[in-house]
Amino acid sequence: MFGGPQPILVLSQNTKRDSGRKVQLENINAGKAVADVIRTCLGPQAMLKMLMDPMGGIVMTNDGNAILREITVQHPAAKSMIEIARTQDEEVGDGTTSVIVLAGEMLAVAEQFLIQQWHPTQIIRAYRQALEDIVNFLQNNTAIPSIGNDKAKMTEVVKACVGTKFIGRWSDLAVKIALDAVETVATNENGRKEVDIKRYAKVEKIPGGSIEESYVLRGVMINKDVTHPKMRRYIENPRIALLDCPLEYRKGESQTNVEIVGEQDFTRMLQIEEEHIDKICADIIALKPDVVFTEKGVSDLAQHYLMKAGITAIRRLRKTDNLRIARACGATIVNRTEELSEKDIGTGAGLFEIKKIGDEYFTFITKCKDPKACTILLRGASKDILNETERNLQDALHVARNIYLEPLLVPGGGAVEMAVSQALIKKQIKGPYSAVAQALEIIPRTLAQNCGANTIKILTALRAKHASHESETGELCTWGIDGTTGEIVDMKEKSVWDPLSVKLQVYKTAVETAILLLRIDDIVSGSKKKRGDNEPAPPAQMAASEGQD
Repeated sequence: MFGGPQPILVLSQNTKRDSGRKVQLENINAGKAVADVIRTCLGPQAMLKMLMDPMGGIVMTNDGNAILREITVQHPAAKSMIEIARTQDEEVGDGTTSVIVLAGEMLAVAEQFLIQQWHPTQIIRAYRQALEDIVNFLQNNTAIPSIGNDKAKMTEVVKACVGTKFIGRWSDLAVKIALDAVETVATNENGRKEVDIKRYAKVEKIPGGSIEESYVLRGVMINKDVTHPKMRRYIENPRIALLDCPLEYRKGESQTNVEIVGEQDFTRMLQIEEEHIDKICADIIALKPDVVFTEKGVSDLAQHYLMKAGITAIRRLRKTDNLRIARACGATIVNRTEELSEKDIGTGAGLFEIKKIGDEYFTFITKCKDPKACTILLRGASKDILNETERNLQDALHVARNIYLEPLLVPGGGAVEMAVSQALIKKQIKGPYSAVAQALEIIPRTLAQNCGANTIKILTALRAKHASHESETGELCTWGIDGTTGEIVDMKEKSVWDPLSVKLQVYKTAVETAILLLRIDDIVSGSKKKRGDNEPAPPAQMAASEGQD
């Protein structure tokens, strides 16, 4: 059919099984390698990683997701490991380092069973059962405290999250910023809570000053100046109009042809443009707003008309900024000027002013009555410090949001992992099920390692503490490892708490990823071999590459 004999791919039964084992072990090694990269980034004594991008820029961070985003890997299993940090970050915003370390350990403990010729399906079944028991144990445990709207307790939880980060030194300020921002953007309609941080809590970074000068604006700040130098830059109780249309004459598309016969035709054409702009500005001026924001351009003529009427115009806003202003001052974004009405004008802002910070001008809309949007103004010595502060602050914001939506807590410092591990061991199921209990201990072990403690001694003592506490009280034991000193302490007294939603997401993501990678028994490459110009095209053939990196 192809003008020659066909190559035949022969695989004996043994070869196929070996390839499956080989690929599974390679996947496990790839997972362990990714986990080892960021294991030192866990806990208060976390080390930073310096990452260099191809353009020569550098990033210094201990945020698991930020590190893995910059790393380039070839192995497909390592790529899936990197993907789970992103999933964790998008879902709950915290626990990105924990999820990678735990997933790497879940794969590592499965290795011994694969070497002993266990079938991956048996391991997967045990892992699924263990995950189900972990979720049931945590969700049905009455010892897990619910804090409701207790501000002091919320502060403790966010402080525990921030304590492991670069901004740990300014933890009080960071906690205040995070809680203020979440409180501002939170809405509660018909008993349904919603906190959209991504859209309505914008972080603006301005180099210069010190971190202590950072604060939350009860309103919006944008990096824009007025379009005309004579327009007002300070207005109290402004009437704000928001537009999504250009205040200039819309030129025809490239196919448009205009035939001009005489001199008066050209004059008439310019006149039509002027009349159009005049009409647009008349629609706006009729409602007497003080400030007009538009996402499109403002022509010179429109600026002239608006300036004469005492109206300040700001152009080319981002859609996101326009939405934030709408939430902050109660205005409605209008697509056509003729549709503007009194109810679309925002009157909720107390002050509009333009300030110069450093070399740039910034527009502030502040003193809003009931802003459902805010801007976090960050100051810092350099761009690197600002970027790291922003990454840390995003984690704090997400933790505050998670507590607001689901106010259930579990003890931090590896206490909950050790408690869950003991609960699984009590079931006395041998094999991969008990290996999950062993894998969970990686979190307290890594915390102890990162602060230079004697790991074996500390872990043995912690295990004994949990075993005796469980048998005595039957409650969730709150003893864990102090990540700063490496000693065993009661997390309840130390006030180190984690949101339950973050922990559940860590366990689900880590176990599901381990299951996914154990299920792979072959890696087939779809790449083609390059051939020279004079070489004839080869007959169609199947190329299977096993365990290719």
